[in-house]
Amino acid sequence: MPVDRTLHHFPLDPFSREVRLVLGEKRLRVTEVVERYWERPEGLAALNPSGLPPVLVEVRPGERLVICEARAILEYLDERYGDPALLSNTDVAERVETRRLLHWFDRKFDYEVNGLLLHEKMEKRLLGGGAPDLAALRAGRQALRAHLAHLEGLLTQRDWLAGRQLSLADMAAGAHLSVIDYFGECPWEDFPATRMWYARLKSRPCFRPLLNDRYPGLTPVAHYDDLDF
Repeated sequence: MPVDRTLHHFPLDPFSREVRLVLGEKRLRVTEVVERYWERPEGLAALNPSGLPPVLVEVRPGERLVICEARAILEYLDERYGDPALLSNTDVAERVETRRLLHWFDRKFDYEVNGLLLHEKMEKRLLGGGAPDLAALRAGRQALRAHLAHLEGLLTQRDWLAGRQLSLADMAAGAHLSVIDYFGECPWEDFPATRMWYARLKSRPCFRPLLNDRYPGLTPVAHYDDLDF
């Protein structure tokens, strides 16, 4: 059955990147529409009342689905397109841990890290909000180290974040950290297990479009698209 699939996203939005990674991992073709969400485009607001990306629209004969927000899209994609499964259907412990980590990045990481580092280094520039606040940058970097320490503890004991299999948790973590890394803020050298995991993840074909992302006025750090750092 033919499917016309469109993703409304912003390239440096971590939640949009989560969806792009999963679409790529499942080899699902999609037309991408870049949304300058801070300008409050009417078309995006008509699709999602929050006015925020990502939004996935799928049209097939007799059906049009509009799926809003990353978490809903991720679980929809894994339910409808199960191969490869990114939410384990055989190990309940990994399924629970995957959901815990998704929630971790949805709330805790986004609030404590993105809300400071990405706000100061990206959103202020997009909005013309002036120079970054140095105290906010210091607080964001300190919070980032605490989060990386948590991941380091997991990855010294596991193959992937939630356990033995690549999961939605890895997609979410990779998406968020990739934007932080775009701005050169990840102290990879202090977290070797996390660095090795990230190198494995960004070597996957689904990651290549993200490594090619460039946004006018926001230049990535030199090692951003280097698979060997």
